[in-house]
Amino acid sequence: MGKFVIRTTATGIKFDLKAGNGQVILTSEVYTTKAACQNGIESVKKNAPDDARYERKDSTNGKPMFNLKATNGQVIGTSELYESVAARENGIESVKKNAPDAEVVEE
Repeated sequence: MGKFVIRTTATGIKFDLKAGNGQVILTSEVYTTKAACQNGIESVKKNAPDDARYERKDSTNGKPMFNLKATNGQVIGTSELYESVAARENGIESVKKNAPDAEVVEE
């Protein structure tokens, strides 16, 4: 089962969604407060099952990636860079599967 890992960075607080194997499958923006970070996690849980919320795109170096967006269009999570479109689709499916019931832990 997946989990959200909240961690403090030099500039604020962010979360990673990790799959059951420990691999990071989605990373948030940096938030200024823990409460805002927790709201972001709740938004990911709510929006993850909806395929229409995924913006599939290529990074500046041409590698496939995706953003998960909230209903207001704001990006709430960004994927890693993938080697293929098929790998990106697997990443999206992993977020859909892991996010809704993922536990939240702090590092």
